[in-house]
Parts: sequence; C-alpha cells; structure tokens
Amino acid sequence: MNQDYIKADNWSIIEEGFDVESVKSSESLFSIGNGAMGQRANFEENYTGETFQGSYIAGIYYPDKTKVGWWKNGYPKYFAKVLNAPNWIGIDIEINGENLDLNACTEVKNFRRELNMKEGWYNRSFEATLKNGTEVAVNIRRFLSLDIDEAGVINYEITPLNKDTKIIYKPYIDAGVTNEDANWEEKFWEPLNVKKSGNEAFVTAQTFKTHFKVTTFMHNSIWTNGENINVSPSSIDSFSDKIQFSYGVIIAKGDKSSIQKIGGYTVSLNHENTLTAAEKTIQTALAKGYNQLLQDQIDAWAKIWEMSDITIEGDVKAQQGIRFNIFQLNQTYLGKDSRLNIGPKGFTGEKYGGSTYWDTEAYCIPFYMATKDQQVARNLLTYRYNQLDKAIENAQNNLGFKDGAALYPMVTMNGEECHNEWEITHEEIHRNGAIAFAIFNYYRYTGDYSYIPEKGLEVLIGIARFWHQRASFSKNKNQYMILGVTGPNEYENNINNNFYTNYIAKWCIDYTYEQIQKVSLEYPSDHKRIIEKVNLSETELQEWNKVAGNMYFPKSEEMGIYLQQDGFLDKDLVPVKDLDPAQRPINQKWSWDRVLRSPYIKQADVLQCFYFFEDHFSKEELERNFDFYESFTVHESSLSPCVHSIQAAKLDKMDMAYTFYLRTSRLDLDDYNKEVEEGCHITSMAGTWMSIVEGFGGMRVKNDTLHFSPKIPKEWQGYSFKINFRNQIVKISVNHNETQLTLEGDKELTVFVNEKPVLVEPNKLATT
Repeated sequence: MNQDYIKADNWSIIEEGFDVESVKSSESLFSIGNGAMGQRANFEENYTGETFQGSYIAGIYYPDKTKVGWWKNGYPKYFAKVLNAPNWIGIDIEINGENLDLNACTEVKNFRRELNMKEGWYNRSFEATLKNGTEVAVNIRRFLSLDIDEAGVINYEITPLNKDTKIIYKPYIDAGVTNEDANWEEKFWEPLNVKKSGNEAFVTAQTFKTHFKVTTFMHNSIWTNGENINVSPSSIDSFSDKIQFSYGVIIAKGDKSSIQKIGGYTVSLNHENTLTAAEKTIQTALAKGYNQLLQDQIDAWAKIWEMSDITIEGDVKAQQGIRFNIFQLNQTYLGKDSRLNIGPKGFTGEKYGGSTYWDTEAYCIPFYMATKDQQVARNLLTYRYNQLDKAIENAQNNLGFKDGAALYPMVTMNGEECHNEWEITHEEIHRNGAIAFAIFNYYRYTGDYSYIPEKGLEVLIGIARFWHQRASFSKNKNQYMILGVTGPNEYENNINNNFYTNYIAKWCIDYTYEQIQKVSLEYPSDHKRIIEKVNLSETELQEWNKVAGNMYFPKSEEMGIYLQQDGFLDKDLVPVKDLDPAQRPINQKWSWDRVLRSPYIKQADVLQCFYFFEDHFSKEELERNFDFYESFTVHESSLSPCVHSIQAAKLDKMDMAYTFYLRTSRLDLDDYNKEVEEGCHITSMAGTWMSIVEGFGGMRVKNDTLHFSPKIPKEWQGYSFKINFRNQIVKISVNHNETQLTLEGDKELTVFVNEKPVLVEPNKLATT
C-alpha cells in the first residue's frame, strides 16, 4: 500500500493532520532549495520525535574513508558525502516556561503543511496545547531566496489563544552537526570562529580534509502585531560551534508575536572572506525586508514557471505530480555554475553521496535543454570536460588502462570515483556511453556544434579509447565481447555481453570516428590541436573500427529479441505478475543472491538502448522487446517507469503509458518504493518530464527539425508544454480533438505533427 496522505492540489503539496509516522517522509517531500543550498522540512523548534535533520550546500562535500570488510585493488579511497551543513533554521521556543515540542504537547490540532510550488515557499501551521495548559496558534513561513541565493527567510508567528503569554524565542546557528550516513561516526566540520553583533551572529567552520570554509549566519527581529519592536537579545549563549540568542516578550491573548529570521551560508567556493560576505548578504536582505523578499521570490518562480510549466486538465493528481517534479528540479539546479551538478537526492537527503551520476546525461540534460537557455545544458557538458583528466586517471589507476582511455566515475564530486561497491564502480561502465550520448544529444537538439571541436571531441576520444581497450576478442565467436559487466539492471552483476553496454560501446566508437572526420574538415586548427594533444594515430583509429565493426550482440533469433546478457534465457522466467505481492519490493524482501539469480529487472536495460537509439530499430522490434522485458521488470529504480511510459506511448499502449506516468510522477509523493524518508529521487524527475514531452507529446528531433506525435490519456481533457528549440519557444497544446501550436520568436518554424509539416508563424495559432 502506497502512502496517500498528500492532498491532491494543482499547485501545492499539502498535508493535513499531525502524524508522527509521516514526519520523516514529509521532511523529504516539503524540502526547499534554490540551486545554491537547500534543506529538508525539519521543524524550526525543538522536536524530540523521530526526525532526519538535513541542510545542504551545493558543491560542499567530505571524502569519508571507504569502509569495507576487505579491500580489493582499485577500490576508491573514499565515498564522497553530501554534507549535512550547519543548522541556521533553529528557533527553540519557550512558552510560559515550557518548551514547545510537538512530540510532547497535550494536543496538536489543525496541523497543516503546504509547499506552494507556484510561489516557492513552505508554510506550516498548527494549534497546540502545552502541558502547562497554554494554547497557541502557530504559523511559520520559510523560503530560500532565488534572488539572493545565499539567504533564507523564516517568519515564525505565535498567537496565544487562551491567556496572556510569555514567549522566549531562542534562535541559533549550530555547526556541531553530523551526517546520518557517516562511515566512521566522525564529525565533518571544524569550528573556526564565532562572532556576534547586535541581532546578528556568525559561525565560521571548515570541512576536515577538503577545507571548504562556510560562514553560517543569522539576523533576528521580533515583531508584535506586525510592528518591529526593535529589541536586542536578553541573553546570549556562545560556544565554539554554536551561538544562541534569547528574546523574551509578553503577548496578550489574541495578539500576534513573531520572530523574523534571516539566515544562510556564504562559502569559500565563491568568496575569499566568507564572514564579510555574510555581513553583506544580511544587509542586502534587510534592505529589501521580508515582504519584498517574498514578492521577489514569487516573481522569480513565476518566471521559471512561464517556461517550464506543464499543464494537465482533468487530472489533479497527474498535474500535481508533474509540477512537483519540475519544482524540485529547479530547486536543485538552475544552471548558473558549471562547477555544480544534479545530485540524485538534490537537497532532500544524504543517500548515495556524490553530486553527479549518469542520470545527469541520460535524463536531466533533455529537461534543461528544453526549459532553459542552451548554455545551461552546455554547462553540464563542460562539467564533464573539466573532469576528463580525472576520468583518465580513474581508468589508469583503478582499472589498468592506458594511453588516455577515460572511464568517467559512477559517482563523483570532483571527477574522482567515490562509489565503493565493486560491481557498480568497476562493472557498470555503460555510464561512459551516456556521457558521449549527451554530447550527441546536445548537438542534435541545439544545433550548436561548437562544443565538439572546443571540448567535446577530447571527451569522446577518451571514451572511445576506453571501449576499444575494454573489449576482448573471442576466437570462439570470432567477435569482440565485453565481459564482466553490470548493465543498467543492477539486479545482475558480473555478466557477459550486456546488450546495451555492447551496443553503446560500438556506437561511441563510431560516433567519435565520425566527429574526428568532421572536425578535420570543418575545424582543421582544432583538429590539429586535439590530435597532437591526445597523440591519436591513424593506426589506432583503424583498431577502433575493427572492434566497433565486429561487436557481438546477444540475440534470440527464435524469439526475435536481443538478450539482456548471454545467459538471460537460462533463468527461471516467471513474470512479475505471478510474483506474490508480499514479496515486493524484492530488494527489501529477498537475499541479494536470490535477486541476482532471478530474471527480475530493476530498470530499463535493453529498453534503455531502444530509448537512446530508437531510430536504429523498427517499431516491431521495439514491441517484441518491450513486451518481453516489461513482463520481468519490477521498477525498483526511480529511473525505470519513465522509459517504459515513453515506449508504451509510442506503441499505443496508452493505459500502460498512463500507469507508468503516474508512477514516475508520484514516485515520491506516493512513496512507491517505500524509502522517501531518505530523500526524493531528483534526477528521475527529469524522466517524468520526458514521459510527457517525449512520451505523450511524441517530441523528437530529426534532421534538425522538431517532430511531434501527440497522444493523450483518456483520463485527461488536455495538456500543454513549452520547449525552447534553438532559441525559439514552441508551445504545444493537445486535447482529444486537435493539437495547437504557437511560437514565441522572430521567424517562422516548420515542425512535423504526425509526420506532416506544419508552418508555425510567430504569435499565430496553428492547429492540426
């Protein structure tokens, strides 16, 4: 049974009623971020119930020493932890001598949370009866400014309901935090300095080992009935890593008292003097004031939604799901800084570590290409280019490769591999292919070829060299094979000839060879520079082509399907529909040995190949492979349902496509995999966007031209989305009777709808 306590709403995530069992799940779902920092929806006041505290700063990490039972050559030395950052949101509350703690109150009623996605703020309200008999109404609004992305704002308002009340606000900032997933129970932060001035306080700390310096700051003001009463703290408790102010006020029954707290982080990634920068950030925020900061937030989100929104008519849960996904993607990454990337949990949790996986290239780049300026996607490609030397070191030092072969890490913060599961780190090498595919996809979509001669070709050559060296020749089959791998289906380890891995390896070599020839003809100076830099010879190119031209692909001629790996048909092929539901999810109910021997597939594998290289196969081939592999797929990866939804729509299996869409869009809201309390699945949320745009909308780019094959689930009345295609914004609206297209740009554009050309003129409606 999936969770169902989130109320259906077009623009908000809403929880009504206080349930201690859902606190940690809600902390994930109501998380907020602004691209530079983020935090789980932890309570500001003290809470003694179960909670998962988490605040995070983009780009800040700790190399936690690898912890394994026994060491294997090539293991990464550390696992990069997404750090739980110093706490700036804390406000202990004392009411008539008793601490406010929802876990200890006599009664909590009218509890309500709202994450307003349209305007970018999080609100929590409740009425509480304390053990001392005091009744209060509380309303808290919190947001992380998009305009001043080092600052967040809290307005914490209390109204006594049954008596005049003495309230003591105790705001604090605290660098004495730990990670829940620390390998060795170490502290990751070293306090350096504490400073206080009036209503402002600063704690400067740095990370051990990596020496990122962070100043955590706060400014507090106390208000009565909307008026700033200009009080100073009555007492101050200061420690090496924490500082806490106290403000005492007496409030009449029915009056409103509030504390407004401005807080956040300034970091050494961006500032030489983080303390001075923090002081300036406070002054900038104070000059605007709470109301203007909130209005700026609303305006900034309105601009984001103007381009990235997808509307769905007639299905509130579907609408809520896609907006939640789009909202979280924009909270996590806005494309301002090419040093940053999209972590799998974003700012919602610590699990997985690292800031980038192959998810970025395979799933996220299409979303950012279509909903932002193309420079944002180019920044994501540049991120990998900047880490090419580390990828070459990884292939050389961890796997013994040579001559500039590059294996990009499965998980990384700075280009070094930091994932310490052997079967993933050393075997799930298909991630190299996704990085090459992203370069191809970027050019296909944007038409911007300049990236390839400037940076991309060096990446492609390193990847092609890896595939050339990783393949081995089988005298038995007289073909090249790739042995000992894990494909996208992580429920099979150390298998031979994963179809997707072999196919993308061949494609990478072929595509790289083509780009070398193209750059040679069209960018001869770049070609000369690159070939000399990487020391690439014609003899080596011929060796590449020998491997690519004679790659082995496992196939069942009888069934007309490609085999996920050589031995797949030797398994006990019991379809998922015949599994006892009580055994699901199998990754939580079965031994790993049993999982590995089973035919069950975690996520699209052969079908991932059909997704990337759709034009290489016939629709009939897709259908045969889809029908076979979908029947064994348990979708216990967040990345799985979106690919299946796209392909089901292409195959006119619309009920199935819709079911998969709901699963991917509400994966976290409904907690399909029963793990949302650990954080949301941010990177897969881009797949949700694709399931509408590429699935139901049928968007493809063919021969530099946009194509659509619109379909609509019977549950919907209509849907619409926008895409930025080569600096022209196309809006497509689909209902059961027609498809409408409009264009924001300065020149007409021909697109294809169901293979028929449609001329779309600026600011004119085209209907098919």
